[in-house]
Amino acid sequence: MTEHFDVLIVGAGLSGIGAARHLSEQCPDKTFAILEGRDTIGGTWDLFRYPGIRSDSDMYTLGYNFKPWTEKQVIADGDRIRNYIQEVARDGGFQNKVRFGSKVVNAAWSSETATWTLDVQKKTGETVQMTCGWLMMCSGYYNYEEGFTPDFKGREDFKGQVIHPQFWPENLDYSGKRVVVIGSGATAITLIPSMTDKAQHVTMLQRTPSYVISVPQFDPMVRVLLKFLPEMTVYNISRARNNFITQGIFKLSRKFPNFMRKLLLKQVKMQVGPNFDMKHFTPPYNPWDQRLCAVPNGDLFKALRKGKASVVTDHIDRFVDKGILLKSGETLEADIIVTATGLNLRLFGGMSLTLDGKPVQMNQHISYKGLMFSDIPNFTNTLGYTNASWTLKADLIAEYVCRLLKHMDKTGTRIAVARRDPAVQPTQLLDMTSGYVARAEATLPKGADRAPWKLYQNYAMDKEQLHNGKLEDGVMQFIKPTGAAQAQRKAA
Repeated sequence: MTEHFDVLIVGAGLSGIGAARHLSEQCPDKTFAILEGRDTIGGTWDLFRYPGIRSDSDMYTLGYNFKPWTEKQVIADGDRIRNYIQEVARDGGFQNKVRFGSKVVNAAWSSETATWTLDVQKKTGETVQMTCGWLMMCSGYYNYEEGFTPDFKGREDFKGQVIHPQFWPENLDYSGKRVVVIGSGATAITLIPSMTDKAQHVTMLQRTPSYVISVPQFDPMVRVLLKFLPEMTVYNISRARNNFITQGIFKLSRKFPNFMRKLLLKQVKMQVGPNFDMKHFTPPYNPWDQRLCAVPNGDLFKALRKGKASVVTDHIDRFVDKGILLKSGETLEADIIVTATGLNLRLFGGMSLTLDGKPVQMNQHISYKGLMFSDIPNFTNTLGYTNASWTLKADLIAEYVCRLLKHMDKTGTRIAVARRDPAVQPTQLLDMTSGYVARAEATLPKGADRAPWKLYQNYAMDKEQLHNGKLEDGVMQFIKPTGAAQAQRKAA
């Protein structure tokens, strides 16, 4: 028998558990379930287990707007974030709502019945069908099964271990080993200082540097305020302050790139010392063309000063038996090579979509308010900010869905769809030059240069349009069920 729910949430990570909490609090009459392909709650924060795994956003903004972050760490390690998500699930009783080992492979929309029908593949190999009135995608944006690793020439010649951080071996012993980490993004920046406690030496091999900024691990202001104010009040103050600072840095970077470039490089220079070659932290692009990398209390710079780690900026010629041969002719000897080379971007967990029997090509659709897509009914996707904490946007999206559902109940409608205006010209969705974005751009939905199609990447503007803006904005259409759809509803 096919199970039917008012709402199905795909993904039991940070976004999915947050969506469940908002839905249960704001729409308590709605039935819902959470479909999770893996066996545990936590998503990214359960999957990634490499040394030092941590957030690259402060937890006052990465945390939920309804659940204060009470740990001392502002930049938190992965297990603390996973525990935080699981605590929300326990407090809300959502464990019983999660269908583990349930991977959605296809979702088919029927205008006649105003429902989504999902083909759900179980770990047993069985495929079952589930239906819902609204589908909330909270599955992240990358391929859980496969990280991105370039095709390195001569890889088979290397005698040591080659590891991708996404699939870190349990109990890997790197004591006394020479480690080369390929990459310069957030993962590499995290791994390097964390591995120096046991490794003989850790080398960061990068083709292109990233902008790196030191941030405090702890917030002394919070500890002072907690003596006088309630916990939730302090949390909200810290959340607003940190978001203001993050947005300020982003806006200044876009408006005054040369000034911010000098400022960012100056703070690095102060920490690595006068004799360090700054070419290793001087990117050829402007700040925030790619995401800034945060290091708590400058731990990466401390590792460099102590000589436990080093940075090499060069191109790889090939792998050799003892390590990596560079284009410069130098050989980096290694016992372990870590390919922190990025993720493969993949929307909806690789799930396919059909509308009334016709396959959906997402690059033919335009993002609506950063959460829905042109001409795709009763469907939202949670995609957080690239220039701020993910959860800021995730909370807004979940609250907006609740607004839509309550409005549809009030008006007797069962379909909500943003109809595309032919005059709206599509643009690139994400204004970033990051490799994972560039590799997937051809498959991504589009953005536009005007509201409500424009992706703002701005919390204040999104809060205004999602929390306070009109639902009936001339683009979003609300449709009452007719025919078979009406008959199905009465039968239910």
